Amino acid sequence: MIDPLMLEDVRAGMADAGIDALVLRPSPDFRYLRARSAGLAEAGYLVMALDGPPTTAGDPAQAAALVPPAARRVAVDPQMHAAELFALRLDAELVLASAVLAPLRLRKRADEVAAMRHAAAVADAVLLAARELAWFGATELAMARRLRAMLAETGCEGTPSVLVAAGEHSADARHLPCERVINPGDALLVSVGGRWNGYCAEVARVFAVAEPPEDFDAMYSVVLAAQRAAVDLVRPGVACAEAATVAGEVIYGSGYGDYAAAGAGRGIGLSPVEGPWLAAGERFEAGMAVCLEPAVYLPGLFGARVADVVVCGEEGPEPLSTGSRALHVLDR
Repeated sequence: MIDPLMLEDVRAGMADAGIDALVLRPSPDFRYLRARSAGLAEAGYLVMALDGPPTTAGDPAQAAALVPPAARRVAVDPQMHAAELFALRLDAELVLASAVLAPLRLRKRADEVAAMRHAAAVADAVLLAARELAWFGATELAMARRLRAMLAETGCEGTPSVLVAAGEHSADARHLPCERVINPGDALLVSVGGRWNGYCAEVARVFAVAEPPEDFDAMYSVVLAAQRAAVDLVRPGVACAEAATVAGEVIYGSGYGDYAAAGAGRGIGLSPVEGPWLAAGERFEAGMAVCLEPAVYLPGLFGARVADVVVCGEEGPEPLSTGSRALHVLDR
């Protein structure tokens, strides 16, 4: 059954922006509308006119035929390819559909939060099971593949991200798993991202292989304190930027300021990265979801990042990941 309240919100956003029709390809925006509408195909193109329900088409030409001939301003999917835009052949001004849908996707409904909670629980379970794996002598790439397989076994429909970074690689924010061998004495950054019913969650934890590197415990405690401070600010009415600011203040106050990661988090939902942004101009509202991930990176030595998904509830923060954040020492 079509959700009438959601469609009313979409039409109101279209009217406010002067948009006569939406045309979407398979994407997070497509899934957002399709999930709340009955009888719509998962593939193809989704079209919604200002005065009608969503419907789907098999190709751009069919989609263009569903756009009202009088439409003068049409919002298209941000992920639409150039070839698709040319194939539509619309005699109208084209704008991004995110102008209408991004504000609606900011506030997750109960079913969306439930899906993200499940994705977070799966990531927690995989990271817990990972403690029992044989890490000594394995490569980052081999262990990343193992974690992806474990995620797939849980029924997750996708794995947006899996990271394994050992030793000096844990200090590289853009590192990708490689053939680097994991050795005793390494700090080990492990991040698992899963998707359930379209919704994403990421959980990142830090392990030590056999024993923590010298001075690692002190740095890691700073990262944990920064995340706790940020989580506490996920409350209705609080400026989103404050969460990033307070995390930075904790890190700078500890003396690690020159090595703090550039950001402390981002919004998350149907996309691994979306609004709300931890920047000036936005305030937390009930239903918003963020992945809070402060980090400290000491180049050439080691780094630490802890990531958890937190939903802004009516009364305050609601963390979706419940696994231990304490530094775990791997014994094999």
